[in-house]
Amino acid sequence: MVRPDEKQFLNLPFTGISTFGKYPICDDIEKLDEMGADVAVIGVPNDMGTQWKSGARMGPRAVREGSTLYSFGLEGAYDIENDITYLGPDWKVLDCGDVDIVHGDIMQSHDNTEEMVRKIVSKGAMPVIMGGDHSITAPIGKGLEELGPFHVIQIDAHLDWADHRSGMRYGHGNCIRRLSELDHVENIYQFGIRGISSSKKEDVDAARDYGSVILSPKKMREKGVEGLLELIPEGEKYYITIDIDGIDPSIAPGTGTPSPGGLLYDEVNEFLKAISKHGDVIGFDLVEVAPQYDPTGMTGQTAARIMLDLLSYVLKEKELQKAADILQKSNY
Repeated sequence: MVRPDEKQFLNLPFTGISTFGKYPICDDIEKLDEMGADVAVIGVPNDMGTQWKSGARMGPRAVREGSTLYSFGLEGAYDIENDITYLGPDWKVLDCGDVDIVHGDIMQSHDNTEEMVRKIVSKGAMPVIMGGDHSITAPIGKGLEELGPFHVIQIDAHLDWADHRSGMRYGHGNCIRRLSELDHVENIYQFGIRGISSSKKEDVDAARDYGSVILSPKKMREKGVEGLLELIPEGEKYYITIDIDGIDPSIAPGTGTPSPGGLLYDEVNEFLKAISKHGDVIGFDLVEVAPQYDPTGMTGQTAARIMLDLLSYVLKEKELQKAADILQKSNY
């Protein structure tokens, strides 16, 4: 029997409000800076850009629910493999809810997405975004203008470089090409690309003409993490966009366009950890979780874990940099 003075507030995964990582809510984005936010998490439940199975509009809810498993209290997350505590209480992470989506109007919904990302950036917080289908990455890229120039690192089964489909230029198959047209995007690195449905040859040729680096999972394994880092300029700014179908569907089947032959969780984890040490990650998104195609719920949980992993690595590097800066100042 626990004595009354020994009771703890556990906030278990199945209790309370299902925010991302059980982090506090910010219901007014204008107050982000007042609340001292380091990270602003938002959902963009927009799947009007899909070309096959819809359902990614439910992705943010699935990822939020999955993330509650990894949030036993907010004192930080201890990593037994690396003997490091991540996501400590010194970092203020807030869940800012979802972008308002206008049913049947993909462009107004994209405008709303861009506006919210711009507002987060203006308040000095790092944007972390849950999709939605991959079309949302185009307006996110526009909204990141103030943080440019930066490189884009994409993990995905598909190239997403189609110019248009019968005039549609802002679907989920166009988003990376739209990023390539932005003046504040420098170069693009596309990892995990595979399969006979990924793109037409002319789209691949256009991406390569632009200067995009394109590697399949097999080529990634041949190079290894260190070989991949050699392709990416060190010490610069990166925006990371992760399509859950970059992961093999045996692990993450809950997506509208699954493609066999994908990356494994550990491979993605090690790559993201290395990238966070290689330069300055200014934000990231994870898209295309469609939970209704995975009755186990494991896709949402895997997506949440990948997001929390990356957030852990990025904030730990910022923490180490802060400590180094303080030490350097004390030596003068």
